[in-house]
Amino acid sequence: MNDMDMMTFTEGQTEVKKVEVSTPSRNGTARMRELTPAQRRAVMFAQQQVLRARAAKKAKDERQAALVRMWQEEDAETTKPRTVIRKRETMGEVKEVSLREAIGHVLRDLRTHDHKTLREVSEKAGVSLGYLSEVERGQKEASSELLASISESLGLSTSQMLRMVADYLDSVDA
Repeated sequence: MNDMDMMTFTEGQTEVKKVEVSTPSRNGTARMRELTPAQRRAVMFAQQQVLRARAAKKAKDERQAALVRMWQEEDAETTKPRTVIRKRETMGEVKEVSLREAIGHVLRDLRTHDHKTLREVSEKAGVSLGYLSEVERGQKEASSELLASISESLGLSTSQMLRMVADYLDSVDA
């Protein structure tokens, strides 16, 4: 037992009393003995919640680290010289890449390079997720207004995005 000074204030005068304070044992069992069964259950539940929260945080950190590694590997691959598919062959005949497909290719490259999801870009651009996906796959023609909003949501002006499309088409035709 420790002695502890305790100050009490009474009308205008201060008293100092010695109060005995019990020191808890090393493993905390003295504290647990003083608890009711309901309090013990509450303490055990709280301890379990803390352990679950720690495990969830660890799992989240591991997932984030895996994503960062994946993005770094992807970035490393994009800095390597690309072998551009010049022309696609469809059933023996040679087909050139259409403007629609080139726009879709550039938009998808821009989005994935910025590590953005289709959902993020579609919400920011005000376009449905399915329609944006079809534009990226070269299945739908996009209006000039739609292209402007998509390129702005990717952080580019429409003219910058169209220059990138022109560069892509030049590399394919070469």
